[in-house]
Amino acid sequence: MSAQGDVTVGIDIGTTSVKAVAVNGAGDVLARARVPHLMLSPVAGAFEHDIARAWQANVREALAHVATGLEVAAVNVSAMVPSLGALTSEGKPCSSGLLYGDYRGITETNKPGDPGDAGELLTFLSWLSKNAPGAEHFWPAQAVANHALCGTGAIESITAMSAFPLYNGRNWDTEKLHEVGVRPESLATVVRGAQPIGVVQGDGVASGALVGGGTIDAFGEQIVAGADNNGDVLVICGATLITWAVSETDNASHEGAGLWSIPHTATGKLLLGGPSNAGGIFVDRVHRWLGVLPTEPLEDMAPDDIPIWLPYVRGERTPLHRRNLRAELRDLAIHHETTHLRRAVYEASGFVVRHHLDLATRRGAEPKRLVVTGGGSRSQAWLQALADTTGLPVDVVNTPEGAALGSAFIARCVAGLEENILEARRWAKVSRRVEPEPRWCDHTENRYQRFLHLTNEAVKGSTI
Repeated sequence: MSAQGDVTVGIDIGTTSVKAVAVNGAGDVLARARVPHLMLSPVAGAFEHDIARAWQANVREALAHVATGLEVAAVNVSAMVPSLGALTSEGKPCSSGLLYGDYRGITETNKPGDPGDAGELLTFLSWLSKNAPGAEHFWPAQAVANHALCGTGAIESITAMSAFPLYNGRNWDTEKLHEVGVRPESLATVVRGAQPIGVVQGDGVASGALVGGGTIDAFGEQIVAGADNNGDVLVICGATLITWAVSETDNASHEGAGLWSIPHTATGKLLLGGPSNAGGIFVDRVHRWLGVLPTEPLEDMAPDDIPIWLPYVRGERTPLHRRNLRAELRDLAIHHETTHLRRAVYEASGFVVRHHLDLATRRGAEPKRLVVTGGGSRSQAWLQALADTTGLPVDVVNTPEGAALGSAFIARCVAGLEENILEARRWAKVSRRVEPEPRWCDHTENRYQRFLHLTNEAVKGSTI
């Protein structure tokens, strides 16, 4: 094992790329990398990764990019949940990596208000056990990446909890495993907290650095965002759009049952909200249809003349819980140009955040500001639309790679450089604030009400 330095590396396996940051004890990013990969959808309803590329090779490549020339104490990997792939005894893939929302995870146990995509990973496991001959292991992205780094297919307990009801908080449920014909030892080993699971193998950069059990991407974002007080709203603009309103209470008997409620890391606080498909998957897809880059600035336009997107390119998660919704563009007229459609894309994302906040308010939250992180926080058009559609100021985090940054702090705990994961909040930094534009707000309010009406009509015409 190498001598311990002050630098740790956080790696995040995202839907369309692996991000990595090397960070010192003050939270300064010394190096960053982004290694792209494809989100594959070979048939309708499929949502998957090439495991060898996205969960193995790209993880090693991202680590090599950021660790060169640095003495790295520890490495930790975050990823989306749920995900699952089948591998041989040597850790070679014998299936695609199934991702959240893939049709092979459809289950009747998913109900509005569940703490997560309950039952989806168990259904993935059932499908893979029947359709991946030669499989000896069934691991999520974090375990596959950890095995690629240190030879151990392990995850930490927070990630394991996202597998509910397959993981019961103490161990894998042997009865449920028996039902799908899988042995407990075929699943990832579960470790507690910041326990190291091994060291980076090989003679390359970061060799000998400790490896942690990993974490969930949204958890990594949360601990370094600084959205810790009542009135704060964490908005993660990644491939998935995630909204978490901070509250001390949850009046779950009130309207808003389509939201999730989970404990905040801040004492006595809750997070009300959940994930939506109106994030980067939707934004990037529409820009591809339009033949323009999302980075292209928006031209000025009249604020009362914007069409409305329903952003359901692959159904919707919270708060609607409808897999079979599809995207629609309404109120489009012959005079509308590409710039109008692009503004409508960002407004649709903002309307989804606003819908979450309206429901969270009925359950006790009192939103006062948005704290925005994720790759989308680099987009001024997206940030402005979030401010205009919610009427709230937007504080933009200093480091967009929030999941990787949070994972780097967890790596400090793995290395024994920190005693408490809650100290990660000292890395929370705001780069700037975006205020709502008054000339837009009345018009976005009108469009929001129409958005709700159109969404309600779409839901009525669908089944779960």
